Amino acid sequence: MPDGPRPGTREPPCYLGRVHGQPAPPDVGITAALGPTNTGKTHRAIERMLDHRSGMIGLPLRLLAREVYDRVTARIGESRVALITGEEKRVPPRPDYWVCTVESMPVEREVDFVAVDEIQLAAHPQRGHVFTDRLLHARGARETWFMGADTIRPVLEQLVPTAEIHRHPRLSQLRGAGSMSLGALPPRTAVVAFSANAVYELAERLRQRRGGAAVVLGALSPRTRNAQVALYQAGEVDYMVATDAIGMGLNMDVDTVAFASLRKFDGHERRELEADELAQIAGRAGRAHADGQFCTLAPVPGLPKRVVDAIEMHRFAALRRVVWRTSDRDLDFGSIDALLGSLRQKSPRKVLELVRQAEDYDALASLARREEIRARARGRAAVELLWQVCQIPDFRKLTLRLSSQPSGPETLVLDGHADLLAEIYRQLAGPRGRIDPDWMAGQIARIDDSEGDIHVLMRRVASVRTWTYVSNREAWLVDAQSWQGRTRALEDRLSDALHERLVARFVEHEGRAAAPRGRGAGRRERGRAAQAKLGRRARVDREAVAEGPFAKLLELDLGDAPRVDTRDDAWVEDLVSAPHERFSCDERGTILDGDRELGQLVRGVDLVRPEVALTIEELGAGARARIQRRLVAWARDLAGQLLAPLRGPGVERLSSDGRGLVYQLERGLGTIHRSAAKGQLRRLRGRDRKLLDALGVRVGRRMIWLPELLREDALRVRALLIGAALPRGVFVEIPRAGAVELVPNPDVDPDAYTALGFPVVEGRALRVDVLEREG
Repeated sequence: MPDGPRPGTREPPCYLGRVHGQPAPPDVGITAALGPTNTGKTHRAIERMLDHRSGMIGLPLRLLAREVYDRVTARIGESRVALITGEEKRVPPRPDYWVCTVESMPVEREVDFVAVDEIQLAAHPQRGHVFTDRLLHARGARETWFMGADTIRPVLEQLVPTAEIHRHPRLSQLRGAGSMSLGALPPRTAVVAFSANAVYELAERLRQRRGGAAVVLGALSPRTRNAQVALYQAGEVDYMVATDAIGMGLNMDVDTVAFASLRKFDGHERRELEADELAQIAGRAGRAHADGQFCTLAPVPGLPKRVVDAIEMHRFAALRRVVWRTSDRDLDFGSIDALLGSLRQKSPRKVLELVRQAEDYDALASLARREEIRARARGRAAVELLWQVCQIPDFRKLTLRLSSQPSGPETLVLDGHADLLAEIYRQLAGPRGRIDPDWMAGQIARIDDSEGDIHVLMRRVASVRTWTYVSNREAWLVDAQSWQGRTRALEDRLSDALHERLVARFVEHEGRAAAPRGRGAGRRERGRAAQAKLGRRARVDREAVAEGPFAKLLELDLGDAPRVDTRDDAWVEDLVSAPHERFSCDERGTILDGDRELGQLVRGVDLVRPEVALTIEELGAGARARIQRRLVAWARDLAGQLLAPLRGPGVERLSSDGRGLVYQLERGLGTIHRSAAKGQLRRLRGRDRKLLDALGVRVGRRMIWLPELLREDALRVRALLIGAALPRGVFVEIPRAGAVELVPNPDVDPDAYTALGFPVVEGRALRVDVLEREG
């Protein structure tokens, strides 16, 4: 067998991030990890969460929540991790960890560890009250972390005086670079604008002069944004044009951030960006220890020196107040007017400023003026239901009428959205208590069309996101899971079509050959990747060069760059979002999608954490990385489901020696020699032995094992995990049903047969229970 962790090893190997090790130390308390971007705060919080037996992390964006979910599931599998956003719920039967958007955190659920990222958003005019509520009320049973900018420190010291504050320095340097023209922007640049029209215009200019750009807008669906980010990350394009949505922790390989404007509409007024807002976005430049730079895009003048200095030195004015409103748990649902009054109630603390603009409040105020709604909303349950309906997001952003906010002046707000909410409430508050399936089917059928231009498709995607959100409220629908599948499938089709239109419009294709497929495609793809690392396939500004001394270079034929094939993007998206049942594994550890070979189980740091080597070669680097992550998560769940009997709630009540014994059993896939745990067995108390017996652990004269893991399906998984750790081409036999003895492979370490449940004694591999009976 190879060096490193081996089946049946007597000393547990050292590893990072426990799968199910000893409990975290009892360091109950609140930690505030503060500092600029690229300090590793979120990474540290994830690592700390995995040190606990259960945890929850709230993140500011759906795309960031999905990124963190992907990272965590690649470590420990998907069976232990839930993903919850407004539009997506992936909740396994017994999750230990919850990755959520801040608004979607199930804070009523008790977990050992809770973290909230970008906590300085408590000062955000629209969303801030949710972050403030988490700051005041979200707590882990053993540990709580808040991560964010240092500007939140004075507020945090007032609201959470017991918090232990740690300031983290940026891992790399961030430098101002003045103002640059579009033609002078280096590869791996993100150009930031603050309206969809400006983003499209810049992307078109980059297509004409530099070959193309990925587009990232807050209005895009998560699937489309994933595909556009993957396009950029894979090096298919060297530029990205985005709104300020990229400023919230998304990890991308950006070297330069260029501001195409310094003004934005914040939902209330058009204003200049503050220095700390510019820094949040500029901080996306550079990653880990790689330095980054920021600039303005000509003709926008360069940033004033005081602003550049503030961004480079990470020094900004501290926040003195944060946005607040009455927590949902304290609202008065006695009547509509009582609910409106409790939402308008001001805090007695000066540091808590009543929210000025809240979409759900505005919807409630609009519906409260409708007599039919008032007639139905009588009694606590009916008013609470109305409030739930008002929290359906307005993805379509309809703005038609005037209304007063909880505080502040009248502003233009939605009206068509309120009409939709009124109809949904009428149905839910009616005799059936459910949304009419025929009516909902009609609403969905109106947008079930993947033809049209970018603007048309974006409107349809916005509409279907509303129905995706509604379908996740299971009490509102008959057969909610069916509706979830239907709306998700439609959103996927529209998102794929939108991605295709964006690529067709903003990525140069003229004169390019189709991307190669079939034999040799992988070698050519790797060759292009190597060229990209050297030159990033830099674009030539032909108009500028044609007038200069290097005009002759334009005559050189450097070959065609690969065309982006959006059909692959759709297949990859379907694959990474697929349920576990889509994948299978043959007796040699080959992972299959139907008949298509995807990868091979290979040795990881230990038996319960195998890795995956991809065998598909015809895809780009970005697509391969996403599929790799998905298959690694599937492989980790393969082990996790096998060892589920050892991860029951009774394990937490064991002593340290009892947990150590369970840990060894996990590493041995359910079977170890008694001599490996001699010291622990000697110290076990009577309570420990009862708990181990309840878990199904059997302690014999020679061996310790779990009879449940001797079933045929469990033995097959054990053989696959062991085969992944063996040298290439060497396997252990998968025992047939009822087999009690195997002929051991002389090329395989006997410890491997112990992990299989067939210890080798005097040249015979006997099933562990048979070995015990024979004495």
